[in-house]
Amino acid sequence: MTKMISWNVNGLRAAVTKGFVEIFNSIDADIFCLQETKLQEGQIELDLPGYYKYWNYAEKKGYSGTAIFTKNEPIGVTLGIGIEEHDKEGRVITLEFKDYYVVTVYTPNSQNELARLSYRMTWEDDFCNYLKKLEKNKPVIVCGDLNVAHKEIDLKNPKNNRKNAGFTDEERQKFTELINKGFIDTFRYFYPDKEGIYSWWSYRFNARKNNAGWRIDYFLASSALKDRLVDAKIHTDILGSDHCPVELIIK
Repeated sequence: MTKMISWNVNGLRAAVTKGFVEIFNSIDADIFCLQETKLQEGQIELDLPGYYKYWNYAEKKGYSGTAIFTKNEPIGVTLGIGIEEHDKEGRVITLEFKDYYVVTVYTPNSQNELARLSYRMTWEDDFCNYLKKLEKNKPVIVCGDLNVAHKEIDLKNPKNNRKNAGFTDEERQKFTELINKGFIDTFRYFYPDKEGIYSWWSYRFNARKNNAGWRIDYFLASSALKDRLVDAKIHTDILGSDHCPVELIIK
């Protein structure tokens, strides 16, 4: 069995002060992916014995950024998707293993008043093409903060959020296209009708206490891996960020 975790830590240095290392050790994942690390090289001393560490930093300081820590050394490591416009924000890391690729992603937020929605649409197409290109070689597992709640079941207040970033028709449609191109939303695969399970809560309005959340963190897997999926979890009890970790177990 391989246990994989994905967590948007909303600033790794801040998360470390909130018990990140203890949480990391207690979870004991084989592959641990982070989004929104918000740091540059040399800004953190993170001692994680037994793990290979890979980082992708944004050019802009204190912004975006991803990391993957893995017990098994990958065959290959790729930072970004090969398109400069996207790659300067440090949003993607791909590790190649024997049976599949693991891709962690921090999808761009469409922002207030959808200021970045058109950029987001370009990103979605380019990222989808990147995944499909990888898939020609071997199956793909994609995890991270995809910044979209796919269906109404995936957020507490769908009616009020219909035109807001993360729940626009356009973003949801792009997610549907990805699924239609052969990716499995692993949590929904195991729990198609489970309500009230979210992975992100605003820091405002006591959202977490009231469980007024969104499910925007995912593990997606190529349909070729369907028979190897064992379980998917969302660790709503783990604090330390405005997101909680999500998990995939694969055999």
